[in-house]
Amino acid sequence: MLYLWLKAFHIVSVVCWFAGLFYLPRLFVYHAQSEDSISRERFCVMERKLYRFIMGPAMIAALVFGIGLISLNPGAYFSQGGWMHAKLTLVVILIGYHHMCGAQVKRFARGENARSHVFYRWFNEVPVLLLLAIVILVVVRPF
Repeated sequence: MLYLWLKAFHIVSVVCWFAGLFYLPRLFVYHAQSEDSISRERFCVMERKLYRFIMGPAMIAALVFGIGLISLNPGAYFSQGGWMHAKLTLVVILIGYHHMCGAQVKRFARGENARSHVFYRWFNEVPVLLLLAIVILVVVRPF
């Protein structure tokens, strides 16, 4: 029963984390396009709150619940091939992406953005690709 509760909360946490990972770079697109100071200040507040109060806690919760799931039966996850190793590698990359977003929030807050909205449109696609790969690894377990 504990396993099912951990799994449910892990999934909810991952959904919340990815919602932020999809939305924050979209805010960067609009922020990079903004031309007046009122809009820029508003985007700074939105980005900071999204990153600190939604994305950060959701990431931590996803990691805690995921570690909890693995700790209940590590052999079940690591004895069935390399899919879990690949998934965890992608999760580490995702954590790096999360922190890159945080660094960008700080750059925008300092008024030091040097990138165009086009860059952020492409940057916004990274979590989509990671999510796709992670879900395929978990569901299909190709190796």
